[in-house]
Amino acid sequence: MKRFDYLTPVGFILGIFILVLGVVSGAGLSGFYSFIDLTSFFIVTGGLCAAVFISFSPKDLKRAPAVLKQVFISEEDDVRELVKTFVSLSEQARKQGILSLDANVNEMKDPFLKKGLLLAIDGWDEETIRNVMNSEIAAMEERHRKGRRIFEKAGEFAPAWGMIGTLVGLVMMLKNLNKPETLGPNMAIALLTTLYGSLLANMLFIPIAAKLEEKTENEIFKKQVMIEGIIGIQSGRNPRNLESQLVVFSSKEEWTKKRADRMKQKDRSHEA
Repeated sequence: MKRFDYLTPVGFILGIFILVLGVVSGAGLSGFYSFIDLTSFFIVTGGLCAAVFISFSPKDLKRAPAVLKQVFISEEDDVRELVKTFVSLSEQARKQGILSLDANVNEMKDPFLKKGLLLAIDGWDEETIRNVMNSEIAAMEERHRKGRRIFEKAGEFAPAWGMIGTLVGLVMMLKNLNKPETLGPNMAIALLTTLYGSLLANMLFIPIAAKLEEKTENEIFKKQVMIEGIIGIQSGRNPRNLESQLVVFSSKEEWTKKRADRMKQKDRSHEA
C-alpha cells in the first residue's frame, strides 16, 4: 500500500528551521538578512543548472520530476503477509497441482510476482526462472540508478559551484581594494556562494539520492523474497518448509549482509 512519506518534508522543514534558529540566535533577526544574497544564489543555481543540463539528456531530465515524486511516497511492504501468500499458494499447488494457480495469477497486483508465477505454471525450470527474474531485478536497479544519478551529480556540482562563486567574489574584492565600500559585498558573495552550494548538496540533493537508493534496496529485497517463494512453489516444496525458509530469508539485515558479500566477491573476481 502506497502512502505519503511524511518524514521527507519533516526532515527538510526541520533542517531549515534549526538552521534559521541557529543564525537568528547568534546574529539576531537583522543579522539573518545578511545571509541572503541574490548574486550568490544565482551564481550557484545558474551554474548548477548548466552543469546538470550538459550532463544529462532531455529524456533523463523529463524523468526527474517522476523520480523526485518517489521520495514523498512510502510503500508499506509487509513481508510476513507475502510469506503467508506463498504458503497458501504452495498448499494449493500441492493439493490441486501447479496449474490450478493460473486462476490466482489474475488477482496478483504485482507484475513481478505475476510474471514469476506464470513462468512456474508454464513449467520452466528453477535455473531459468531465477535467471529471468534476476534479470528483471538488474534492469529495475539500472533504471533506478539512472534516475537517482541526476540528484547524485547535482550533489557533487552544487559545492563545486559554491567554490567557483567564492573565487568570483575574491577576484571582485581584490580588483577593488581601493574601494573599501565594495569589500564587504564582494566578501559576502565569496562566502555565501560556498554556503549555498553546501546547503543545496547536503540538505537537498544528497539526502534525496540516499532516500532513492534505500527505496531501491527495499524493492530488491522484496523481489528476492518473491523469487525464493516462486522457486519453492515450482519445486513442490513442503509449505511448512517453504515458510521456514522465507521467514529466515526475510531477515533484511541478513540478506543485506549476504548481498554485500556477493558484491565483494564479484569485485575481487573482476580485479583478478
